[in-house]
Amino acid sequence: MAMGTRKQRERQEELWIASSDMVRTQGHAFYERLNTILDEHEFDRRVEHLCRKYYKNSPYGRPSVAPGVYFRTLLIGYFEGLDSERGIAWRTADSFSLRKFLGYSLTEETPDHSTISRTRRLYWVETHKAVFRWVVKILVQAGLLSGQTVSIDATTLEANAAMKNIVRRDNGQSYEEYLKELAQAAGMENPTREQLARLDRKRKKKGSNEDWQSPSDPDARITKMKDGRTHLAHKAEHAVDLSSGALLAVTLQPADEGDTTTIHKTMEEAQSAAREINERGVEEVVADKGYHSGPVLKELHVEAVRSYIPEPDRGGRKWQGEGKAIEQKRVYANRRRVRRAKSKRLQRRRSEVCERTFAHICDTGGARRSWLRGLADVSKRYLIAAAAHNLGRLLRLLTGVGKPKALQGAGGLAAVLLLLCARLRTAGWDLPGLIAHILDSIDSAAPSTALRRAV
Repeated sequence: MAMGTRKQRERQEELWIASSDMVRTQGHAFYERLNTILDEHEFDRRVEHLCRKYYKNSPYGRPSVAPGVYFRTLLIGYFEGLDSERGIAWRTADSFSLRKFLGYSLTEETPDHSTISRTRRLYWVETHKAVFRWVVKILVQAGLLSGQTVSIDATTLEANAAMKNIVRRDNGQSYEEYLKELAQAAGMENPTREQLARLDRKRKKKGSNEDWQSPSDPDARITKMKDGRTHLAHKAEHAVDLSSGALLAVTLQPADEGDTTTIHKTMEEAQSAAREINERGVEEVVADKGYHSGPVLKELHVEAVRSYIPEPDRGGRKWQGEGKAIEQKRVYANRRRVRRAKSKRLQRRRSEVCERTFAHICDTGGARRSWLRGLADVSKRYLIAAAAHNLGRLLRLLTGVGKPKALQGAGGLAAVLLLLCARLRTAGWDLPGLIAHILDSIDSAAPSTALRRAV
């Protein structure tokens, strides 16, 4: 057989191509299974019903993208680790399997980034939250969510705003102009950039959110990131079901608010979702010591929720004043619970499960650095990423993998064989002997265990 060589000259493309001659590829096994789940629960019909109020029946104007396609593009952003809408638009246009997942043929143009962003601005945050709640109900039907024991933790998301562009809230003065005024007051007539930087380093408490804001993203707050950098950021808080690792509720709040302040809104969302699962709602809350305070423990007790929150070393406390006797009682009760073996077991489970949700959504899911501005738009993208994470938990139960990149090596072989067996079983094949042979022939223990459990 002769070796082919790549021709460097430009090729004249054919004017007409028969559809039978076009290249066809098999769909991605992960996205095919995901589409099957969405179709079984009538995803497109439900989101079209939710989004009908945003459109008018008119023959004029630019054709819109279907709501089901829009939300699927955001799911792709999480599963492919794409942090921008431009990246999502390019990836879907370039991939045969993602075209099939969205329901586009080779002759159809996939949504560009402007269409995706326009649709995002059109839909309210409540619509994205409704989609997230709908996915939670799917997990409840699959038996993955109990909603009784919840872990709460938070992380910071880098905002699409620069510290060098912040301005004063009172008069809109830039930071550089403010430093020049300070330098002139100190006796410097024409200070250089080096002198301004030296003067700025000596100042204390120079980045107060009460005095400064970003003109491009007023919702962003000056805060210290996980890696120690000071940046404009938002705060994402998760309420994770410890029995399954699925997200029960997600809230985005200003980054300068403390954990003892933001926990109230997250608990309200978690209780609302949990009461749809069981009448009692959330019964136990596990968190780190940043959430410990007397008012928080008192409010959790009013809601009939047992707290397992370690107490930071504050030294001796004086329980004097109105209402302090009740806080003292709640703090001592929480202290007794924390010392038990059950609390240590729950804290180990929290550090394992709750931190993993941030790793999946923020680090590998593309949500750590947002290219959107405003807390509302960032919340829209983050809510669908959280819904995608929950769908990944369901797919992990059914196929053994929770992301498309996990379909590699032995784990991918097990999941593909499982999908093949499911299709053959639907066609009427009797497969117990074939499955036993496959399990015996797989060397790796993890995929065979996942396949055996799923079958």
